[in-house]
Amino acid sequence: MEHKKDYWWKDKVGYMIYPEAYCDGNDDGIGDLKGIISKLDYLKELGIDLIWICPFFDSPLDDGGYDVRDYYKVNPRYGDNEELKALIQGCHERGIHILVDFVMNHTSEEHPWFRKALEDPGSEERGYYYFRKGRIVDGKLLPPNNWKGFFSTSAWENIPGTDEFYLHLFSKKMPDVNWGNPALREKYYEIAKWYLDLGVDGFRLDAISHLGKDLSFSDSTLPLDQDGMVLDTSKFANREEMYVYLNEFKEKVLSHYPCLSLGEAGGGISPEQSLRLTDIDNGSIDMVFNFDCSWCNGAYGSIDKKDEEIRTNVLDLKRNFKRWYDITAGRSSSLPPYLCNHDHPRALSQYGDIRYRKESGKMVLLTILFQYGTPFILYGDEIGMSNVTYSKPEDFYSDVSAKNAAQYFRNLGYSEEQITHYLCRCSRVNGRQPMQWGRGENASFSCKTPINKTNLNYLDGVNVEDELLDEDSILNFAKLAIKERKKPENTFYIDNGEFVLPNNYDPNVFAFAYLYEGKGIAVISNFRSTNLEFDFELIPTRYVLGNYPLSGPLPRRMVLRPFETMLLEVREHE
Repeated sequence: MEHKKDYWWKDKVGYMIYPEAYCDGNDDGIGDLKGIISKLDYLKELGIDLIWICPFFDSPLDDGGYDVRDYYKVNPRYGDNEELKALIQGCHERGIHILVDFVMNHTSEEHPWFRKALEDPGSEERGYYYFRKGRIVDGKLLPPNNWKGFFSTSAWENIPGTDEFYLHLFSKKMPDVNWGNPALREKYYEIAKWYLDLGVDGFRLDAISHLGKDLSFSDSTLPLDQDGMVLDTSKFANREEMYVYLNEFKEKVLSHYPCLSLGEAGGGISPEQSLRLTDIDNGSIDMVFNFDCSWCNGAYGSIDKKDEEIRTNVLDLKRNFKRWYDITAGRSSSLPPYLCNHDHPRALSQYGDIRYRKESGKMVLLTILFQYGTPFILYGDEIGMSNVTYSKPEDFYSDVSAKNAAQYFRNLGYSEEQITHYLCRCSRVNGRQPMQWGRGENASFSCKTPINKTNLNYLDGVNVEDELLDEDSILNFAKLAIKERKKPENTFYIDNGEFVLPNNYDPNVFAFAYLYEGKGIAVISNFRSTNLEFDFELIPTRYVLGNYPLSGPLPRRMVLRPFETMLLEVREHE
């Protein structure tokens, strides 16, 4: 029977957890489910309603658990299935919903399906993946086409001793599955039902953009790189087949549960394409994560840039938030605004400045929390965690994409220093470093050495223990901001008011407001490390919250201090 949705996730505040880096519950140096359970009261007090946990399935961990070996089993390093049940129960007892990170585009090469596919070319499992014969050019065996994957290598891997290759858009140890195969799709539907019956509240659907492929497997005609390859997402991102598969997923699974389905749709998905997925009447899933606001400072691919060239493009940020709002608000169940996750650098380092950690950390939080929809923050953003300061490329090698990137840049002649500096700026490890709980060893994350090195700024007060005692801390500001975000009068304006951008052409200040019948609320955020004169186009009527003390009456003409942010009640006219 189809379930009528009540959109329980609207106006919730989401929190992303990378399990191996969050809290170590058994002191082996690895975060686990037991550790997450121990911090549920902390999350409740912070004001979190919804957690998304990155993969905890059994996995050889070539890529942080996104290479799944057994979907029905918790990886023993994170706990067991009984602890997963305890986590679900513990969340629900505190009014917290829980999303499982469902990996649908690929498996591990160690998954029984892939092992069977290799062992028996005539097996049903062979059809679960993409196998193609290579090309012979000048007597050399080459991949079937010139497609490049996301991890700096060919999208094809040769099966040793044969002329055949299998497709992998990510690590070579993560073969892509063939969603065009009905039997394969049914396997994934069974997995999804198993977790929903277990009690989870929904899924973050990993890499759904790539479920459809160009089955002609023809070469891309885009310009080739120095290795004769090209990353052409039109061959395997946001293709028409994706909509067909996800509609069937909804029909057979999602529509029968009161669950949230939140798709990760990179590959340059547009708001219009997203609405086809999330339309309240005809869509297949509920929300879509896009990447449009994750790199609005020019850091992506910036190995040749100097630090001073990395500068937030405030106009792009405003444009991106507005265009997604204009197309989808009121027509899909919600939007999931965010600035970083486990695949990105830290938001404070991207859009703030560690020299103004408190000011810019608060500014980033207030800006994202008051965007329309269901905002998500990455673990540690509530205390102002920032990018790592590692000393050599090998420090990043827990991440296969960083390891591949380092070798790619070496081949291009970059120095170890240049590569390290770039990885400190852009690597995914920045979003996967240990959570900083206190001043104990390894930031009280674990008494054993963690997988990724701890940022030593935990000794300078960037930790939960110290920030709880500091009334002016980022953590205590985060609690206040989340509390304000949930107040009925504020959610009313955000849900029902018109999202407007006063001072739209200001290249330094991100000001936005929600207006209903001439009044509403507004956020003003200075994205620069300098004082700025600012003439606000709306009329402030009350100062609600900010990261600097308010000095005197609140004028329309003001001087914004470095990274100053404020939440105001406003009206349009005198």
